[in-house]
Amino acid sequence: MSTNIETVKKYNRPKNKRYFYQKLTSVRYVILGKEVNEGLLFKAFLYTIFIATSYIYVNPILKMIVNMVMSEKDLIDPTITWIPTDLYFGHLVRAWESLHYGQAFSISLVVAVSSAVFHCITCGLAGYALARLQFPFKKLVFGLLIMAFIIPPQVIVLPTIIGYTKLGLNDSFVTLIVPSLLGFGVKGSLFVIIFRQFFMTQPKELEEAAKIDGASAIKFYLRVMLPLAKPAILVVFLFSFVWTWNDTYLPKMFLTDSQYLPLASEMLSLDRVITSFVESQQMSSYEAGAVKMAASFLSLLPPLLIFAIFQRHFVEGVERTGLVE
Repeated sequence: MSTNIETVKKYNRPKNKRYFYQKLTSVRYVILGKEVNEGLLFKAFLYTIFIATSYIYVNPILKMIVNMVMSEKDLIDPTITWIPTDLYFGHLVRAWESLHYGQAFSISLVVAVSSAVFHCITCGLAGYALARLQFPFKKLVFGLLIMAFIIPPQVIVLPTIIGYTKLGLNDSFVTLIVPSLLGFGVKGSLFVIIFRQFFMTQPKELEEAAKIDGASAIKFYLRVMLPLAKPAILVVFLFSFVWTWNDTYLPKMFLTDSQYLPLASEMLSLDRVITSFVESQQMSSYEAGAVKMAASFLSLLPPLLIFAIFQRHFVEGVERTGLVE
């Protein structure tokens, strides 16, 4: 009888070891993963980085929103950091009035949308020509396009101002739209390269089939390539919109005597006005900081909403245009 028990134990011992080894292997696969990027340890490390990075970007925005709805009593109280005792919208109203928000928002919206649309039209045509057409001095044109990156806008701003003055366009916000109509400057060259990179990835068979059907280059671009270029159009539109919306240099150069300023320029003047109020003791430093927070939030809100709506399409567009390569 004892011999049979020992035989059973000897038979079960390798089986138990095999079962324990399989369990250990499965646990190791769960924690570490069969591949490096599949395990829980790697995912926990990755999410830790994501959460930390998100906190770095989101924390100032949350702090801005909290401070702009705090009363002066809460702002002075050091024990109140995130949750105010009551909501106070006086700072937001004062920032709205000081920024002339309705007028400045309308000007910024018109200029930013117009510039983005014109950039998509002109830079799309130029990018298609550089990617798919053959014409004399094509490499020279592309080289000059690359050189546009190393020419700062400060070098050409004075001739531009002289040209606008002779055309009678000085102190008009139209001067902020004309460069995008011509695909001019660093922004234009960047957007042309984005379109060129995208059009070069499209199969040549499409163009050959269109030529067999008798389609011209313009007709092929409008009927075939332009509908395919939606990811590139979205990327260029968002880049141009945000770039123009936040621009303060060109309005400061071209709109020196104008009463109609975009929102970013009104932010600069608001800072000077609030500083003068604090120096004359018409406003406390705590209240001045809250008004600045409210003004920054009003200026940041439109681009933030646009990016939140088109975030997924924007990321897909960046990948498909080849900017990540």
